[in-house]
Amino acid sequence: METVKLAGRVAIVTGGGRGIGRAIALGLASAGANVVITAARNPREASEVAQSAREALGRECLLAVAADVTREADCVRVVDTALERYGAVHILVNNAARGMRFVDERFLDRPAKFWQAASGAWRMIVETNVDGPFLMARAVVPHLLAQRWGRLINISINYETMGRAGFSPYGPSKAALEAATAGWARELDGTGVTVNALLPGGITDTAMVPDTAPEEVRRTMLDPAIMVAPVRWLCSADADAISGQRMVANKWDPSLPANEAARRALGPLPWT
Repeated sequence: METVKLAGRVAIVTGGGRGIGRAIALGLASAGANVVITAARNPREASEVAQSAREALGRECLLAVAADVTREADCVRVVDTALERYGAVHILVNNAARGMRFVDERFLDRPAKFWQAASGAWRMIVETNVDGPFLMARAVVPHLLAQRWGRLINISINYETMGRAGFSPYGPSKAALEAATAGWARELDGTGVTVNALLPGGITDTAMVPDTAPEEVRRTMLDPAIMVAPVRWLCSADADAISGQRMVANKWDPSLPANEAARRALGPLPWT
């Protein structure tokens, strides 16, 4: 029942080469948007996503850029590339993230205590998951303010994971991002630019889940495609008044009209 159309919109999706980022990027492109995606470690994957969009949609609507969101110059370059290629930027989806595999590949069955995490891995995760969204938002927001319309969407996780034993620093980094989402929404109130959090609602089938994950975990993993309908709605005119909220994708009921499905999937951020 979804009818969201995003023709004329330009989106940046960080970490768009795989998993949730890939699903969101292709979903926005199929709704008519032009999309720039970033990849820090696997630019070939991002190029393959661009090729997939071109073959499926028959137009040059998705551009892959090698960029690391922890580097300020890269973030500025991504925004400049979107402006040069497509003439505008309207939407930023802060999806790029690093998870617990950088602390221990077997974090699911032998979770490390926070004091056992290597300091380098800790910094890498926090820099990607907290500093990266800030640097990207900092680069893009002046353009959104100038046109008095824009969307910032920060990809988050369940509250249970934020405080789960053995999930530091990944959980706390996403808690920080949600707190930032609430603060940014207040600071942008009345500007036409909205800021919201979007999360799958459970363990999702992405590269963050190691091959050693138990079979009972794998059986319950969510398909990243569940993020597509919610993110399209958040980018639509129907969400112009929605800011400082969190949307849980697995609460979206695709059998309902989009506005009703959104109402059921939305809730306040705890810091609002």
